[in-house]
Amino acid sequence: MELDLLRCWQLRRDGEIVHVAVRQQRLIAALAIRGPRVRNYVAGLLWPDCPEPRALESLRVSVHLATRQIPGMLVKDGPVLALDPSVHVDLYRVRALLQDSPAGSGAATRALLDLRDAELLPGWYEDWVLFEQSRLQQDRLRALTLLARSLLQAGDCGGAAEAAGAALEIEPLYESAVRALVTAELEMGNPVSALHAYGSYTAALRRDLGVLPSEALTKLIDAVQPGYPPARFSPVLGSQPLTHGVEDFLPVHGGEAAVLPGPLAVGDTRAEAVFAVGLGPRADHQGAAAGGDPGPVRDAVVGHGVI
Repeated sequence: MELDLLRCWQLRRDGEIVHVAVRQQRLIAALAIRGPRVRNYVAGLLWPDCPEPRALESLRVSVHLATRQIPGMLVKDGPVLALDPSVHVDLYRVRALLQDSPAGSGAATRALLDLRDAELLPGWYEDWVLFEQSRLQQDRLRALTLLARSLLQAGDCGGAAEAAGAALEIEPLYESAVRALVTAELEMGNPVSALHAYGSYTAALRRDLGVLPSEALTKLIDAVQPGYPPARFSPVLGSQPLTHGVEDFLPVHGGEAAVLPGPLAVGDTRAEAVFAVGLGPRADHQGAAAGGDPGPVRDAVVGHGVI
């Protein structure tokens, strides 16, 4: 018998698909993923919201139906339930592969790259399944990134780019994989692809976390095209493009910011940048005056600071 838990749940006996009810699928999947377990543990795992006697009864029924429909699938050793060792489970092959060093090429490398879409029981949303899905996903991410580094050291830049790309499909903000991808593209003479990967990562990092790429990654790009894309951004203007002269105005909290030439990066020790915040052209000065506050005149500077 062959049991697939990756991409979809499927059981085959002598190559023929065996149709199994959902309740028995859950039982078989739990034993395949968690290994041999006592009945109380399995009952609590599969029916966490039921009282223990009712959960144990549900488990007894599931074991009976699975044993009758698929003889030889389960091993019942007193209070312990287990999957028969003769059942071939695709997850076991993947786990063994993830434990091996991905350095080198051949079947192991090809298999690791095949992990691109090796999701565990997609569409299953029980808590214990979600935990196992996350754990496998992290293992795949680390293995693919390690493979990319190993292939770079071996001079296989194409394979390294493929492995790094597969890792980024799992986690787009995993900088180790981004660094491997950028390095591989540069080694293959593809600076545009490297710049695109770096730009996409920088934009996503800024948008989702509000932080900057590491200095090590920025140096890789600076060696190709210094300052592309702008990795630094203003703590005042946020993710808006930096301006280059006092004639440039950008909206800030309902007003405008006039930015004098100079960098606006946090921690930048070069020339200081001065900004002034003034009222926008649609400011309601009459309303402010009617409320007892004459307010500043139009276009007047109401605040300034030095970064």
